Amino acid sequence: MTYCLGITVKEGLIAIADTRITAGNEMYSNKKISIHEINKHSLFIMTAGLRSVRDKAVTYFNQKIEEEESSYDYMFQAATAFGQMLKKVAQEDREALEKEGYNFNLHAIVGGQMPKDSEHKLFLIFPEGNWIEINDGLKYQIIGNSNYGKPLLNRNLSFETPLKDALKMGFLSFDATQVSTNDVDYPIDVVVYEKDSFKAKEIRLHKEDMQKISDEWNLALRNSLETIDEHWMKSLLTLASK
Repeated sequence: MTYCLGITVKEGLIAIADTRITAGNEMYSNKKISIHEINKHSLFIMTAGLRSVRDKAVTYFNQKIEEEESSYDYMFQAATAFGQMLKKVAQEDREALEKEGYNFNLHAIVGGQMPKDSEHKLFLIFPEGNWIEINDGLKYQIIGNSNYGKPLLNRNLSFETPLKDALKMGFLSFDATQVSTNDVDYPIDVVVYEKDSFKAKEIRLHKEDMQKISDEWNLALRNSLETIDEHWMKSLLTLASK
């Protein structure tokens, strides 16, 4: 399993990806997010699924943008191009993979801003190569293990959320997933794209970098229990009525 989160807010984009790779009984680390420069404009690709499919599709995409970089005036064109590369890999490898018992599977989140885009864009690309746009209605998308990271985002994230607060929520969403499952882990790669900057920034964070934040969040959650009204508990708990 994996954890990849893409967020879009008014001020920009955020991408957070863990690095845990599971292959049978073996686990190792590898990047799941890559930044691509197209005519001095940045986009990122974040993937969850078969590693061999991911590596081949990204390699084909890199080759394509080297040959046709001036043609991507809009982000939807870049998203479509990556989807086409995914279809190409499916044509070449799906049959062989399925014969070996592997489902052809790769989901991708692609984000950035090209020269003629009036604002930054975020897309979810499916294994079939088609895509949907993640906009102010959807706000975010998680690919991989999404069971534990959604509640905080659903309760608090809006399109008007400041970028710095969205980044905090993104990390806490990962933190909730990491402490709840053993198939998502550090280090994490974090990409931030600020509106109209045309440049994505990336950093890698290790557990020791974020342990203080995680501990502070745990304490804040415990302390918040004391502020919750207890009137509704009186008929159930003797101690609550004292």
